[in-house]
Amino acid sequence: MTDAKGLLTDVVKTGRNFDLQRYTLPSICTLSKDIIFGCATLFLYASLFHAMFMTEKIERDVPMTDKENQKENNNKDQKIVLITGAGSGIGRTVALALAENKYYLVLAGRRAEALDETLALLPSDTIKVSCIPTDVTDKTAVDNLFKKIQNDYGRLDLLFNNAGTGLGAPIEDLATDDWLEVMDTNVNGAFYCLQGAFRMMKEQDPMGGRIINNGSISADRPRPNSIAYTASKHAISGMTKSASLEGRPWNIACGQIDIGNATTDMGNAVSQGAKQADGSLKSEPLMNVKHVGEAIVYMDSLPLEANVQSMTVMASAMPYIGRG
Repeated sequence: MTDAKGLLTDVVKTGRNFDLQRYTLPSICTLSKDIIFGCATLFLYASLFHAMFMTEKIERDVPMTDKENQKENNNKDQKIVLITGAGSGIGRTVALALAENKYYLVLAGRRAEALDETLALLPSDTIKVSCIPTDVTDKTAVDNLFKKIQNDYGRLDLLFNNAGTGLGAPIEDLATDDWLEVMDTNVNGAFYCLQGAFRMMKEQDPMGGRIINNGSISADRPRPNSIAYTASKHAISGMTKSASLEGRPWNIACGQIDIGNATTDMGNAVSQGAKQADGSLKSEPLMNVKHVGEAIVYMDSLPLEANVQSMTVMASAMPYIGRG
């Protein structure tokens, strides 16, 4: 047998003892070529196998940088929150608390400079913040706000519906324009934002989210000379209950936080003397406003299957129980 096939057979059978002189030079050359081609083919398959499987393993084994790890986690875990009235007071405090808990922040308010002041106070490791000047009484502006959130973030997990104002006077003296201003901000503005969040949360995937409306202890018990503010906050309670009911099929949880005297510009005024139900003036205790931020963090820490329907946070000794 003198062909290449016979040579290969003898090599396999006899190992080192085969007789090379029995074979012709063409047979040996053909076999050598086949062996070289076979080795090249094996090398190619081995390279492809390494590229397909081993590289992926190596990439998983190498620790990701902080930035890569942050990006990976952001895609899965970070919540996106819209805070209205974020330029001062309660809104600013809640922004600080949620930033500490690594939320993506969308800060909305009428004054760009006030939003920038809030931005400057945020922790240095805050992941992502958008400041969007918005007048909540302007329906078109609110619609544009939600369009921008959709375009920039793709979803909304939490709305803190906080923007509000208060103008007080005895009933007989309250100007119609003042009444309308309070209603336009506290009721219409809150509704526009709630409606925008509802529409977005129903359509996003995964569906659902949480809405927390800022009520007030005036949503339950009035102060003297506060009919517009008190009426607007009672409206917020009705809005919260309706949204909580209608949100059930869409996995939208809606709750309300009623806040008492806190260390904000508005709260500090009552520490100087607030009119009581008997007509007297009395200095009232304050709580640290940071507790409001902590309360919002807690309310949103629950899964959407659970909801804090209503929470009252106030200075323990303020004249609320028994008031009015």
